[in-house]
Amino acid sequence: MSTTVLEHLTAADRCDRCGAQAYLRVTLPSGGELLFCAHHARAHSDKLKQVALNIHDETAKLS
Repeated sequence: MSTTVLEHLTAADRCDRCGAQAYLRVTLPSGGELLFCAHHARAHSDKLKQVALNIHDETAKLS
């Protein structure tokens, strides 16, 4: 059995595109990860869904 531990995003996690607070973590098949603010997550969502191994979405915190 394998256990996946999800680390919650904090205010220190910043968008790789603009530097705003990140609310989305994308894990890539290569093992790398990208962080995005809600705006850039929405803007790039179609492409991210195609290439991501896992998407950890915390944009619900904004509501």
